Amino acid sequence: MEHVAPPAWVMLAYLVSGVFFILALRGLSSPATSQRGNRFGMAGMLIAVGTTLFTHEIASLPEIAGAIAIGGGIGWITARRIAMTDMPQLVAAFHSLVGMAAVLVAAAAFLNPQAFGIADADGLIHQVSRIEMGLGVAIGAITFSGSVIAFLKLNGNMSGAPIMLPARHVINLGTLAAILGLIGYFLTDQGPWIFWTITGLSFLIGFLLIIPIGGADMPVVVSMLNSYSGWAAAAMGFTLHNTAMIITGALVGSSGAILSYIMCKAMNRSFISVIAGGFGATASSGGDAAKTDRPWKRGAAEDAAYMMKQADQVIIVPGYGMAVAQAQHVLREMADLLKKEGVKVKYAIHPVAGRMPGHMNVLLAEANVPYDEVFELEDINGEFAQTDVAFIIGANDVVNPAAKTDKSSPIYGMPVFDVDKAKTVFFIKRSMGGVGYAGVDNDVFYMDQTMMLLADAKKMVEDIVKALQH
Repeated sequence: MEHVAPPAWVMLAYLVSGVFFILALRGLSSPATSQRGNRFGMAGMLIAVGTTLFTHEIASLPEIAGAIAIGGGIGWITARRIAMTDMPQLVAAFHSLVGMAAVLVAAAAFLNPQAFGIADADGLIHQVSRIEMGLGVAIGAITFSGSVIAFLKLNGNMSGAPIMLPARHVINLGTLAAILGLIGYFLTDQGPWIFWTITGLSFLIGFLLIIPIGGADMPVVVSMLNSYSGWAAAAMGFTLHNTAMIITGALVGSSGAILSYIMCKAMNRSFISVIAGGFGATASSGGDAAKTDRPWKRGAAEDAAYMMKQADQVIIVPGYGMAVAQAQHVLREMADLLKKEGVKVKYAIHPVAGRMPGHMNVLLAEANVPYDEVFELEDINGEFAQTDVAFIIGANDVVNPAAKTDKSSPIYGMPVFDVDKAKTVFFIKRSMGGVGYAGVDNDVFYMDQTMMLLADAKKMVEDIVKALQH
């Protein structure tokens, strides 16, 4: 079956949907315009899906409606039930589904190429389609298996510490070389063993690439897997002769890659090192356990309320612990009370705070924190030296000075907030026995100007609010 070019209006519709997707990305670049960006994205997807269904005899209308109802129902229920704290692992899980979809489409095209219009009358697949199919199934399988490992690490089913396999670089490079070699050989021979070997090796390399990456780098991994899912979709768009998939996949792939690169720069990580599965990383035991035998000061809600009420400026540093406790709303209430007392309040957001890019920004926006009070690391880090109080709620690794001083630390080289320069530090933490996601003790706990507020983050802030109201 020879592929027939689509009508002009179809290409125009796909072009319009592509414009909407670009506008969606533009809107999602800022919390202030994120809702509008989401609406643009939904409109673009509606046009793309509607056009595809109208122009392709994929299945009967009841079958299509049933599939949409099942998929949409699962998505709706999941979105309603999922907690914001679990959003990173949900994103990783969805990336795995995109990768598996690409694998299944490639497998279907390989098993019945004439139905996809990519083979001649003798059943020989066009060479360009073999390249598209090989790359699509490889990227899709890597995305699936890599996302599964990311999900397990984010969900706590697997240790967040890097798992260093012996001779991992040799194994990874050898496996990648074998995949590329087989894709090249696929051009001369479309034997089933070649296609399925590419698929199997790609699933394997996905596991091998993500396992050595530690929890501190997991936000970059989530962004990187998002990029992979986009490229997988683009490759399948060529196989399906679907312009919308090509456009959407390329936009997702390129924007995800750019975001991953920006985050790597923010963390002082090598982009190549991260995408290559922690290439060059070494296992380290430096600082694995909290040194609870060191002297530290315990504070109370009344202490924090009094000191912050007397301050000229308070900088709040939120982290994953705030998300777990769902303390963002009461935190904003605390900030409002401080502002009534004439205190300048700012929020400091680290690029990798939480478990995925923008995690803290979303939570603060949900609590209606004004956008002009929220600052990124490079914009506010210089102010800690002139700040009366640094209020840390649920953050750890992003304020750990070991990133600047301890070369054996897994977070060494990552830019962190200079909270140690503030006159007073209040650090909300459940207990002194715990460490950050990277498994590293924090010297800030034991500084002379630090007072540890050991409690559930939401309960502690509620107590501080009560103290401020008296």
